[in-house]
Amino acid sequence: MRKLRRLVLLAAAVILPLHAGGCLPFFLTPLPVQPWMQERMQEKYCERNYFRTPIMPPIREGVLPPTCEDPPSEKQILKFMPHPVSGVPYVYEEFRDNYRFVVKRIKDSIDPVRFYPLVGPAQLHHCHYECTVYYTETVESAYPFPFRCVKNKVQVVYIDKDHLHLYAGPNPDVQESMTRDLVH
Repeated sequence: MRKLRRLVLLAAAVILPLHAGGCLPFFLTPLPVQPWMQERMQEKYCERNYFRTPIMPPIREGVLPPTCEDPPSEKQILKFMPHPVSGVPYVYEEFRDNYRFVVKRIKDSIDPVRFYPLVGPAQLHHCHYECTVYYTETVESAYPFPFRCVKNKVQVVYIDKDHLHLYAGPNPDVQESMTRDLVH
């Protein structure tokens, strides 16, 4: 019991001066983290499929070719817009409000068949969109002198939602079986 007490007092005598002087080991020191850091980490690690090209079933012979009927969502448009400046709280802050989106399809075309590595013969379907975003930007500061500046802004973002259509050849039975395998 006496050795344990002596060991605890010795450990306290070594650790307390380090803590008082600010020399705590790095892993015990709390680090300030900005609130926007969580959003950036989620973008980086949780949403990995944004930049992958989807592979769709083959285009059947004698049927109208597919059109681009999947415009980008508001979340996708905001993701590709430049991020607002993450300033210092109460010194310089920037906010965006009152979003309004106008999405316009620019291009809808299908390339001829070619061979793509890891996919095989396929056709590239181009779907290009022009997204115009109208919003209100507010810049404000409370220190050293308070001010608030509100401006109406317009930002144009171009988004490509290209995807591949497998090519099964002219045989309708093979096309139907490939479609069934991809859908189910």
